[in-house]
Amino acid sequence: MTDEAQLVEQLQSEQHKEKAFRVMITLYKERLYWQIRNIVKSHDDADDVLQNTFIKIFKNIHNFKGDSKLFSWMYRIATNESITFINKNAKRLQTTTEEVQQLAIKNLTSDVYFEGNDIQLKLQKAIASLPEKQQLVFNMKYFQDLKYKDMSEILETSEGALKASYHLAVKKIEDYLTKD
Repeated sequence: MTDEAQLVEQLQSEQHKEKAFRVMITLYKERLYWQIRNIVKSHDDADDVLQNTFIKIFKNIHNFKGDSKLFSWMYRIATNESITFINKNAKRLQTTTEEVQQLAIKNLTSDVYFEGNDIQLKLQKAIASLPEKQQLVFNMKYFQDLKYKDMSEILETSEGALKASYHLAVKKIEDYLTKD
């Protein structure tokens, strides 16, 4: 039995669930945080979305069937929670998701947890100018170095489509960064 299969078994067992959940958080917290942070931009928002992600995982672990890796399943939840967060903000502010993302990038300079320079800020602006799917694919590949196979499980899309999206995203980002 693999370590992941053993962890899933413990997570789905009432007797071991809480201890296994603490182990799972230790194993995946940082990677999920950065997936969320790359989408929502703000540290505080990423912390909130990460907490919501773990709550959703805890409540729904019994629904995990093992059709994909546990990591892929959790990543999909984190990604969906991040997108939901952005959509809720857009609705609350009565604006578009694109404008919410532009606002988040504007606020990055005042985020004490953002250690980037002007170039990194410009890269974030370039990424935010991409369509949502290209943003997700670019962030997963560029910042987290995920394999297309894993991304395919997370986003439930073919590897070929992901490669095409990444290539288009890179081209658009290069164009964005070289204009001016």
